[in-house]
Amino acid sequence: MSSIRLFILGSLAQRGEMHGHQLKLLAEEERVQLWTDISVGSLYGALKRLHAEGLISGVRIEQEGNFPARQVYAITDLGTDALGKLRDDGLSDFVLRPDPFDLALTRLDPERLDALPGTITARVEKLARILRNTIETNTRARPHLSLAEAYALEHREKRLRAEIEWHESLIAVLPDIVADERTRTHQPLPHDSKDGRAS
Repeated sequence: MSSIRLFILGSLAQRGEMHGHQLKLLAEEERVQLWTDISVGSLYGALKRLHAEGLISGVRIEQEGNFPARQVYAITDLGTDALGKLRDDGLSDFVLRPDPFDLALTRLDPERLDALPGTITARVEKLARILRNTIETNTRARPHLSLAEAYALEHREKRLRAEIEWHESLIAVLPDIVADERTRTHQPLPHDSKDGRAS
C-alpha cells in the first residue's frame, strides 16, 4: 500500500484540482511526515508516475506573477478506482515492521554489557521526547482537524505509549538479560543434513 499515492489521489478527490506546489503545502500543513511514511520531497516524482499511469491528468497550466508555470492535475476515473483500492487496503491491512532494535538486542556485544542499561534508558528518554512532541503537535492541530484526522493522530500517541511501556518492562529485566548473556554459550553451527558440512 503506497501512502503517497493515497495522499495525492485522496487529496485530489476531496479538494479538487491542484498543482504540485499546492499538494506540497497541504502535506506540510498536515505535517504528514510526522505521522505517515510520506516524504514531502517525493511528491513531485509521485505526481509524474501517477500521470504516466493515467491515474491523474493534467488539466491546465497556471502561472502567477514571476512564479514558474505549474501543471494542475485532476484525478481520472482510473485514479478513482485505484483510490478505492488504496483506501480499502489502508483500512484493512495491518503493518507491523520489524524493528532493528530487536535484532540488536539478540546480538549484544559481550564486552559492552555494562553499558546496556544506559543505552536502553537513553532510548526510552528519546521515545518520551517524541511522545511529548507528538502530544504538543496534536494539541495544537486538534482544533483544525476533523474527527477522523484527530483519531489518526491519536493513533501515533497510543503506539508510542505502548512502545515506552514495553521498554520500561525491558529495563526491569535488564539485570537478568545481562547475567544470561554473560553465561550464554552458542550452539554449534547448523549443518547441511545431506553431507554434514556447515551451511
